Amino acid sequence: MSVQAAFGISVVFSLSVWGMVVARYIWPALRRQSRTDALRILLTLHSFRFIGLAFIVPGVVSSELPAAFARPAAYGDLVATVLALLSIAALNSIFGAVLVWVFSVWGTADLLNAFYQAIHSGLSPGRFGAAYFLVTLVVPLLLITHGFIVRLLLQGDRANVVEHRAVAVPT
Repeated sequence: MSVQAAFGISVVFSLSVWGMVVARYIWPALRRQSRTDALRILLTLHSFRFIGLAFIVPGVVSSELPAAFARPAAYGDLVATVLALLSIAALNSIFGAVLVWVFSVWGTADLLNAFYQAIHSGLSPGRFGAAYFLVTLVVPLLLITHGFIVRLLLQGDRANVVEHRAVAVPT
C-alpha cells in the first residue's frame, strides 16, 4: 500500500469513527446543555489547537516539511486557539455568537486549507513526522466539532435542553 493511500485511509476512518463517537456519545450529552454551555465545551476542545505549532518544531516534523505548508498551518491553528479562547470569554455578551461564528469560519477554513495545501503540493505524509497523528486523529475531530458548533449557532437562542418527561402509569 502506498504512503498516500495509508494516509487517506487513516483520515477517512478517523472521520468515520469520530463521527460515530460524536453522534452517539458527545452530541446527546451536549443536547442536555444550554447552547452557551454546549458551545463552551466545544470551544474548550478547540482551545488546544495551539498544538498545531508542532508543525514548526524541528524533530517533531521532518526537516523536509516545507515551511510554505508548516508556517500557515501552525500559525493558523494558533489564531484559532486565540479566537476560541476569546469566544469562551465573550459567550455571555452580545458579541459572543458573532465571535463564535468568526472562530468557526476561521477554524474550518484553516483546517481545510491545510488539507488542500498538503494535497496540492504533493506533500508526502512521512514529512509530518510525529505530527502525522495530529492530521489523522485530531483534525478530523476538530472538523466534525466545527459542524456541531455551526449547528448550535444556527439554532439561535432556542433552548438546547432535552426535556425528560415522566410518564404517568395508571394504577
